[in-house]
Amino acid sequence: MLLIDCPWCGPRDEVEFSCGGEAHIVRPPEPANLSDAEWGDYVFMRQNRKGVHYERWCHGHGCGRWFNVARDTVSHQVLAVYAMGEAPPEV
Repeated sequence: MLLIDCPWCGPRDEVEFSCGGEAHIVRPPEPANLSDAEWGDYVFMRQNRKGVHYERWCHGHGCGRWFNVARDTVSHQVLAVYAMGEAPPEV
């Protein structure tokens, strides 16, 4: 079980949160001009790397706010929590 430190509510059990997938995915500037293959890559293709992974999380059963988490996918250790829009920290 993960203990996630919500920036607004403090440490809470992971059951209060929802993972929104990989963080820092930039929407294409002109999506109408993308081919079906390019749009499919944007929507579905993710890094899914082993090790440090940057994710978006929502505290759905708390404050309802979104934030980013740097998490090790091997140990599930939360390495950093930071606000949406901030650059990912070096971990």
